[in-house]
Amino acid sequence: MKKKHRGLKIFGAIVGIIVLFFAAINIIPPAKNLESNPFVVGKGELPQIAAHRGGRANNPENTMLAFREAVKTIGVDIIESDLYLTKDGYLVYNHDAYIDRTSNVNGDLTADEVDELTDTKANRHYIKDMTLAELEQYNFGYYFEDKNGERIYKDVEDPAAAGLQIATVEKLFAEFYESHPDLLFIVEIKDSGERGKEACRILSETLDKYPNYRDQIVIGTFNEEVELELRDKYPDLMRGASKPSATQFVATQLLGVNLFDNSDFAALQVPMSYDLGFELKLDKATFINRAHRRNIAVQYWTINDADEMRHLIELGCDCIMTDDPVLMKQVLDEYR
Repeated sequence: MKKKHRGLKIFGAIVGIIVLFFAAINIIPPAKNLESNPFVVGKGELPQIAAHRGGRANNPENTMLAFREAVKTIGVDIIESDLYLTKDGYLVYNHDAYIDRTSNVNGDLTADEVDELTDTKANRHYIKDMTLAELEQYNFGYYFEDKNGERIYKDVEDPAAAGLQIATVEKLFAEFYESHPDLLFIVEIKDSGERGKEACRILSETLDKYPNYRDQIVIGTFNEEVELELRDKYPDLMRGASKPSATQFVATQLLGVNLFDNSDFAALQVPMSYDLGFELKLDKATFINRAHRRNIAVQYWTINDADEMRHLIELGCDCIMTDDPVLMKQVLDEYR
């Protein structure tokens, strides 16, 4: 009988130690990834609006027209887009690696005809194979449709004057540097390998010309070698979490061992949920709060539904990336 009681005491002690261990690692404040992070909003403040691709529901995506409208008319906090390196070494904004979907590079084809044509990769016009001068010939608002389904920019004679040329990083920075010094940027470097590393160098050198923006941009990539390039050679630049880094962070939070997370990124850019054969929900206040303990911004993509926007606002997220910043502004105005 005594041995039995002794065994129970030992078991109880072990359980108690485990409970205290997990309590301690969740009470001890973890080290902050950054002391200052402009992408984290204050407690009780409304989230930042990020115009995804410049706000492609409102204007032709990734064009200077879209960026100007998003910043100067709608009043977004962040411009979000993807970066590709041209054949002659310029960084341009575009979602796809090729330009067929949004420009008139194929002449007067319908959007459906372009989709059918570019199903064959050999028919695509890739940015890496074109110079900036070649890219600037085309109208990148060609297939944009307004709310009535009208292609209102199809017949623009001077795409440059209309702000419908492909946009470079330097052109965008120059556009807002004096008038909007607090503007923030989210970019993703899409090129991999040596081209991705070259994109890092060019982006950093461009930021040297606009030094105030150097602390107002967060850079993401799906390529591990590009992430390592950013971490090793440009440690002063803020990075978004890569997929492996984000997965590790989410796992440590779900298991309650966030003290052991050694991430060093500035922002988590995540959807509301992932399909892993089951639905992994990431739209949780506990998840956001744990990220905030490390001064990590939590930014949700791509949210185009007003009720989903309200849900995330109530959770206290830092940023909502949306194709429709006009709608997002209306929802935020309800709270103001």
